[in-house]
Amino acid sequence: MTSVTVWNEYRHEREDEEVAEVYPEGIHEVIAGFLGDRGFETRTATLDDPEHGLTESVLDGTDVLTWWGHEAHDEVADEVVERVRERVLGGMGLVVLHSGHFSKIFKRLMGTTCDLKYRERGETERLWVVEPGHPIADGIDEYVEVPEAEMYGERFDVPAPETLVFTSWFEGGEVFRSGCCYRRGAGKVFYFRPGHETYPIYRQPEIQRVVGNAVEWAAPVDGPEPSFGRSDPPEGA
Repeated sequence: MTSVTVWNEYRHEREDEEVAEVYPEGIHEVIAGFLGDRGFETRTATLDDPEHGLTESVLDGTDVLTWWGHEAHDEVADEVVERVRERVLGGMGLVVLHSGHFSKIFKRLMGTTCDLKYRERGETERLWVVEPGHPIADGIDEYVEVPEAEMYGERFDVPAPETLVFTSWFEGGEVFRSGCCYRRGAGKVFYFRPGHETYPIYRQPEIQRVVGNAVEWAAPVDGPEPSFGRSDPPEGA
C-alpha cells in the first residue's frame, strides 16, 4: 500500500476566520481524508510539529509527500528541506500544491524563482486537460471548471515541464501551466495549481481525483538499484 504524508503549513486555518470556515479541520485533514478513502495509507504533518513533522523516520516511511504552504515558506528549516530533497532524489514522490510553488523545496528542486502573476477575485478557472492519455488525467473530462479561484498567470518561472498535463484559463483572460511533471533523480515531482485556502477547491471531486492520480503516478516503482563511482567492466578485464 502506498504511504502518503500530507504536509500543510496549517497557519491560515488557525488565524483567519474565513479560511477556518472553509477548512475547519485543516487543509491537510481534508486531503488526507480523500486520499485515505481512495485506499492510500495516510499521515499528516504540519509546520509547527517538531522538525515540521518530517523526521528521518517519517520520510523513510513515506512513498509520496504532498506539500501545501503559503505565508511561512521561510520558516521551514533548511536542514528539513535538504532531508526532503535527498529523499526525492532517492525515489520519494512529491506533489506540490497551489502556493507551494514558492516553497523552499520546490524552488530548490526546480533551480528557478518559481515566481508568477496572481490575483484574488474569485474568478472562474477552466482547467483544461492537454495530455489526455496521461495517468494523472485518468477519469477527468476535457476540462474541470472551478467556480471560484485565485488567478495564477504566466510567466511561471519554472523549467519546461517534462510533461504538461493541465493548462488553466481564467475569466480575466490569463492562462497558466497548472499540471507540471518532472523527474529529479529517482523521484517524480508533480506541481498542481488549484487549491487556494479561501475556496473549497479540495472538496471538489474532480480535484480530489487529480490529486489521487498524482499520488499514484509519483509513487516509487520497483527497479534495479543504480550504482555510481568507479566500476569494473561487466564483461571482465
